[in-house]
Amino acid sequence: MNGMKIAVIGDKDSISGFKALGLEVFPAEDAGEARAILHRLGKEKETYAIVYISEDLAGGMMDEIALYKDEVTPAVILIPSRNGSLGLGMSALTSAVERAVGSGIL
Repeated sequence: MNGMKIAVIGDKDSISGFKALGLEVFPAEDAGEARAILHRLGKEKETYAIVYISEDLAGGMMDEIALYKDEVTPAVILIPSRNGSLGLGMSALTSAVERAVGSGIL
């Protein structure tokens, strides 16, 4: 995974600061556009280790995100948008821990 990149998908205002941290940003106006970007990035498994997606867009594309839950790369992680958290990221984390451990510990 050496040299792999990290991508962030979300509305322009929510993700612009990530560019200053060296992450690649992909602005999306809606879930359909975000879905297309994720699909494109998902094909580049050797390029992107992690794809962060803002929760406000993720809510409309959970079916697409589910396709990556068992993949090593890219790891798809939900993050709050500028409007705050919708709880989707914590819900996904809780579900992943329950699958791995066999019970809820969070």
